Amino acid sequence: MSFDIKKVKIIVMVPTNYLEKVRMAILDAGAGVIGNYTHCSTSFSGIGTFKPNREANPFIGEANQLETVQEERLEVIVYVSDVKKILSVIREVHPYEEPGIDIIPLLDENDFQ
Repeated sequence: MSFDIKKVKIIVMVPTNYLEKVRMAILDAGAGVIGNYTHCSTSFSGIGTFKPNREANPFIGEANQLETVQEERLEVIVYVSDVKKILSVIREVHPYEEPGIDIIPLLDENDFQ
């Protein structure tokens, strides 16, 4: 069985007070299309941890100090052809030096017999 991946799910962790800025930037750039709907997204609250090394330039925290931050896990569906554009927008508006981003390929139900 072979699959033709047309969409992915992009997941990015965002500090709570930046959620709407990042969400609207990527949705306005074309993420979040599901059928006849646009601007579709989901977010979940969580707590992120990180420890910047001496060479980091952290938005939050200090080098060599463990930080705990209230974050949102923002999820959107993206066409494969738009992935690079959406990643560029995320990096442009996200406050973190190194945002945590996951890209998960999605299968369509029509791929199954």
